[in-house]
Amino acid sequence: MTKRPITVALLAMRDVTAATVYGFHDCLSGVHRDWLMLHGGQADSPFRSMIVSRDGQPVEAANGVRIIPEASFDSCGSPDVVCVTDVAVPPGAPLGDAYDAEVEWLRERHEQGSILASSCSGAVLLARTGLLEGLDATSHWAYCDALKRDYPGTRWFPERGLLFAGAGQRIVMAGSGMAWHQLVLALISRFAGADAAMQVARINLIDWAATSPIAYASLRHGAQSSDPAVATAQAWAAENYQHEAPVAQMVAVSGLAERTFKRRFMQATGMSPLDYVHHVRLEEAKQMLESGDASIESIAFEVGYSDASFFNRLFRRKVMMSPAQYRRRFGGLKSRLRETGSALK
Repeated sequence: MTKRPITVALLAMRDVTAATVYGFHDCLSGVHRDWLMLHGGQADSPFRSMIVSRDGQPVEAANGVRIIPEASFDSCGSPDVVCVTDVAVPPGAPLGDAYDAEVEWLRERHEQGSILASSCSGAVLLARTGLLEGLDATSHWAYCDALKRDYPGTRWFPERGLLFAGAGQRIVMAGSGMAWHQLVLALISRFAGADAAMQVARINLIDWAATSPIAYASLRHGAQSSDPAVATAQAWAAENYQHEAPVAQMVAVSGLAERTFKRRFMQATGMSPLDYVHHVRLEEAKQMLESGDASIESIAFEVGYSDASFFNRLFRRKVMMSPAQYRRRFGGLKSRLRETGSALK
């Protein structure tokens, strides 16, 4: 008896990124098939992935790519998995009713037994369903602060590359950027077995990296505040982060009383002025670790820390690896990228 295919609906809508939609499609379509093709055999994938939009009509995705869906919400049946690959909107941007149809469909599919999966910023839509209330969740590191503010009943973990949640583990979420590779391998393993997932990883050179997504994060994320006093202090910190008493100087340039300044700064940025300075300093330290071979001690002093051991502890806590580990991981990468770029000129 022939087993029915595992159906995976890939959500197409305005602001989705074509690379992730079609990347999922290619990986799922190649299960078993590609491995056997390389070894002289023949097989079909146990998955049937289909691109679905609200009305089945073509969608102009992010970056202007035209995606042609295979089905609408009404005609796609009852997929085993529904995946929101990403949503290319700014963190915390008000979405209004732009995605109400997609959110309602996701909620209905979950009620009917579908597994819901999201990758990267796709968590923005999953969160709007209300299904993440009381659960652990993950998303791209740049989105988690806004998601924490908008959905405080969900526990957000930007450092998690892959996460399973909810009854029956029917919510699967991948974190930042290329963590969608982990998500597609997890789905293949769940339905077709670990050997099939390993074959896909080997064919496509997918590495299940152990590096935390937090190590890639920009600690200086977020736009300059619309509060003019806070924005003035942010601009001062960007140029003078090495100062011995940065918070006192930020208060002074803001023109506000200290308590008022700290309250408004926290409201505007979600962090205290001192934490903000630490973030600016550590981001600068990351750039120096990537680009040069100065000692850790000298980098600590350069960005404003006279105690190198304190710098090491703070860096490890915020970046999830030591400065030396960061240099080995990302200094080598930047060097290889430079060499590649030079070779192509």
